[in-house]
Amino acid sequence: MLPGVNVMENGAERAGPARVTLPVRGMTCAACVARVEKTLKNIPGVEGARVNLVAGKAAVDYLPERVSVPQMVKAIQEIGYEVPEEEVLLTVRGMTCAACVARVERTLRALPGVTSVVVNLPAESAKIRFYPGAVDKSRIKQEINALGYEASEKLTGQEALDREKEAREREIRYQRRNMWIAWPLAILVMVGMFRDMWIFPYFVPKFLGNVYVLWALTTPVAFIPGWQFFVHSWNGLKRGTTDMNLLYATGIGAAYLIATINTLWPNAGFGGRGATFFESAALLTAFIVLGRYLEALTRGRTSEAIRKLMSLRARTALVVRDGREIEIAADEVEVGDIVVVRPGESIPVDGEVIEGYSAVDESMITGESIPVEKRPGAQVIGATINKTGSFKFRATRVGSETTLAQIIKLVEDAQASKAPIQRLADFVAGHFIAGVHVLALLVFLFWFFIGYNAFFLPGSRFILSPFSLAQVGVFGFSLLLSVTTLVISCPCALGLATPSAVMAGTGKGAENGILFKGADAVEESSKLNAIVFDKTGTLTKGEPSVTDIIAAEGFDKQEVLRLAAMAEKPSEHPLGEAIVRGARDEGLEIEDVRDFEAVPGHGVRAVYRGREILLGNRRLMQQRNINIGDLAARMEELEEEGKTAMLLAVDGKAAGVIAVADTLKESTKVAVERLQKMGIQVAMITGDNRRTAEAIARQVGIKTVLAEVLPQDKAEEVKKLQERGLKVAMVGDGINDAPALAQADVGIAIGSGTDVAKETGDIILIRDDLRDVVGAIEIGRATMGKIRQNLVWAFLYNALGIPIAAGVLYPFTGLIVSPELAAFFMAMSSVSVTLNTLLLKRFRPSLRERPV
Repeated sequence: MLPGVNVMENGAERAGPARVTLPVRGMTCAACVARVEKTLKNIPGVEGARVNLVAGKAAVDYLPERVSVPQMVKAIQEIGYEVPEEEVLLTVRGMTCAACVARVERTLRALPGVTSVVVNLPAESAKIRFYPGAVDKSRIKQEINALGYEASEKLTGQEALDREKEAREREIRYQRRNMWIAWPLAILVMVGMFRDMWIFPYFVPKFLGNVYVLWALTTPVAFIPGWQFFVHSWNGLKRGTTDMNLLYATGIGAAYLIATINTLWPNAGFGGRGATFFESAALLTAFIVLGRYLEALTRGRTSEAIRKLMSLRARTALVVRDGREIEIAADEVEVGDIVVVRPGESIPVDGEVIEGYSAVDESMITGESIPVEKRPGAQVIGATINKTGSFKFRATRVGSETTLAQIIKLVEDAQASKAPIQRLADFVAGHFIAGVHVLALLVFLFWFFIGYNAFFLPGSRFILSPFSLAQVGVFGFSLLLSVTTLVISCPCALGLATPSAVMAGTGKGAENGILFKGADAVEESSKLNAIVFDKTGTLTKGEPSVTDIIAAEGFDKQEVLRLAAMAEKPSEHPLGEAIVRGARDEGLEIEDVRDFEAVPGHGVRAVYRGREILLGNRRLMQQRNINIGDLAARMEELEEEGKTAMLLAVDGKAAGVIAVADTLKESTKVAVERLQKMGIQVAMITGDNRRTAEAIARQVGIKTVLAEVLPQDKAEEVKKLQERGLKVAMVGDGINDAPALAQADVGIAIGSGTDVAKETGDIILIRDDLRDVVGAIEIGRATMGKIRQNLVWAFLYNALGIPIAAGVLYPFTGLIVSPELAAFFMAMSSVSVTLNTLLLKRFRPSLRERPV
């Protein structure tokens, strides 16, 4: 049977099988091929499977109604092979509300092979993960375009900046043009409708109140500025989906259609000439267009952080090629190129200084206001500004690998993600439009059949309407209440509440050298009530030095230092490096050793000229049954002083003690004090002995000390705190911190730390400054505060606005909100959420000395 061919089965038409081609990794031989084919063919609903070993692909014919692509993928994974996913980030233009987001997400999730979809309204982005072969990028874009939106692959760099700016300006121009059409005509219509009231008869020409003139003025308003709503509604309805455009189109269309019918056929039974609601249709369109215009102006500002970062990039670079200096585009610099930088110029890419001296302003990347001195061997970061001298550097990271490019990618990823708190808003928005239409119908039926006769008050009128309600009759009365209910309803504020705040918050973090990897990291950071700091390299500078050397009987200090340095020479531990550095400063010869062995959490072992050297803590000596004698008391004295003391043993005999001290970072104490004032429990975790750890903790005011913890046990200690009901953050910078960073509710990686720590962390601090831990939590709390304010406002607006528009207060007040006033409230609800979010731009972390 051919894929896609319909066949008859028992007299009924049945769709033929679909075909999907899945990439399969991990196959090495024909047996693997047979195994995968057999597994796929055994799945109910799979009618055929052919696996190609060389191409690494499996072509499967299947019945979509009986089996899905994820089920096939799961079966392949269960037998030990991998089906890789692909990710695409798209720009989606034309979305206007949370219902648009729900439409796009629902449509894409229905595609075979799509595993996850995250659509962000303020960022106008969609991040889709899918199995290549089951679906491709062009199909995804086609599906979005078929909904009436414009999808294109998200660009990077300056091109993306220019494209985004161009699209936003195009939307602003389009809605400004609509404003120039809608508002003058709408004002004329309103003046014409009110001509017989107050002082208008004295200066408003009589012809302006003629219903045919009003019809002629309203028609271009409804069908030029308002045409966008009808087009988008129709595109959605063709796909079986709805959004705010349908509410707008229904409201404008109903008001215009009934007014037109009552103008041309006043005896048709729809309220007659007393129910020509031209001002409702005109002002409704004008207010909605105003809202669109204001949204276009304000929405782009929430993503200003990315545009600022992108604008920092140098456009050109001066490189040395073939012995001469030439100017090229910064994007064309290659790894290994020698780049020349003069005073006042922007550094084009990351690299290492090889010649010259200068001071570089790195504030736009690190947040550090003081220029940093650069000599040969120093690292420079692309987009930073050279202040004084000239220098040459060798390019080490270019293009998408530069620090700035990685920061931009992290910020973009964070802004394209969704916070867990948004799930409720998404659920409500996804069902909102259909629910409002049902409600509007019920409102019409209630007032038409029951409410008008039971509660109508003679002489009552709409707010902002020239009509006495007695003029419009039961049909006009019920219709206007129904239209007002449609118009005042607004899921837009719900849709903007969370993502706009997340964009502003992550952007504010980036401005201050704090990178949130996702919206969930922002939310979780706001809930923290406990923080665990790694000691070495996090609380301390991680550059210890030798402070004391104590030699046992039969050894001298220089020999103790020399043997310890030889044992530590192959090691990469900061304490070992300090001992090696101390020996070199003393001019001692450090020879190579054999059989080096690092004993995790204990120390090191090595052999020198047949002599076994051990250097480490008490546990290492106890394991090897070495008696340390009087050295134990001296060791305790050093540890009470906050120094890390290590025992040296040679051929099973204690040889001495070496003490190393690591100084605290300048920012440590103030950061810890601020965290404690914020109600956060602070703990320190270290592999050092308890005396040393407690001495360091006393200096900064930390009461909870987790000492003598092996690297593999750090995550377990974090887990114990979580089991006590605490929301825990782990702050670290080393490879051995990675498991604990992953275990914590929020992993905070110091920017100067290893790539593993950065990869594992949820938040990255670009500066090596613990005050930014405080800043990260404060930004998280401020962002979540804005989200809650926005959500409360959005829910409260709809909870109060919809019943009032439906006429709940009419029996008591005799007043009803008119459709045009409802349109104004609806437009302002979205704008108010965006403006409230933009207040985050004024936020400053408490320990930040100045704005970056």
